[in-house]
Amino acid sequence: MATGQAGVRNRAVPYSGFWLLASFPKNMSLINANELKKKMLIELEGQPYHVLDVFFATPTARGASTMVRTRLKNLLNGSVQEKSFRTSEKFPEPDVEIAAVSFLYDDGDGFHFMDQSTYEQFMISEDRVGDDRFYLKEGLILEIFKYNGQAVSLQLPQYVELAIASTEPGMRGDTAAGGATKVAKLETGLEVRVPLFMKEGESVRVNTQTGEVAGRA
Repeated sequence: MATGQAGVRNRAVPYSGFWLLASFPKNMSLINANELKKKMLIELEGQPYHVLDVFFATPTARGASTMVRTRLKNLLNGSVQEKSFRTSEKFPEPDVEIAAVSFLYDDGDGFHFMDQSTYEQFMISEDRVGDDRFYLKEGLILEIFKYNGQAVSLQLPQYVELAIASTEPGMRGDTAAGGATKVAKLETGLEVRVPLFMKEGESVRVNTQTGEVAGRA
């Protein structure tokens, strides 16, 4: 649990679509499992997690307890896990900060970013970035999670705009009718399916949560 001034402890509050840390009196209770919400940050077994989904399972057996089912992303290694908790379980809040950054470039050492507030430049390793690299384009504004002062994980915008680098040419008369698609490779190396009539050089909006094309940019 992160603390601030003497006698004060931090508590998660919503801000700009995320749950951030704010100061509350020290006698405030921990986060109960039945208080969990999407995008909240919690600490579990000494590691920080981002809550991706929450589902409350009502018991069918008489006398059974309601269970809280979650999908959690480990901010340190990027793994996504499904975990269930009793509503009586409680969690501390991790020492996590969220900062707006812009993506600069990648090289053999890793991916380079710049903090939008301090203009500090820093690098995140390829292992930590993982498949998020397929959505990183020079100049993209996104957010990062900092754990104990170190950048550990990315938070991509829901949609990014990327250009089609290569795809097979469409046949004469191809239209969007019928929903027919073809494979296209985007400028970041991501492979997606696009309508038959789309050409190289055109841009598409890609959902970073599903990897699917949401339409023309």
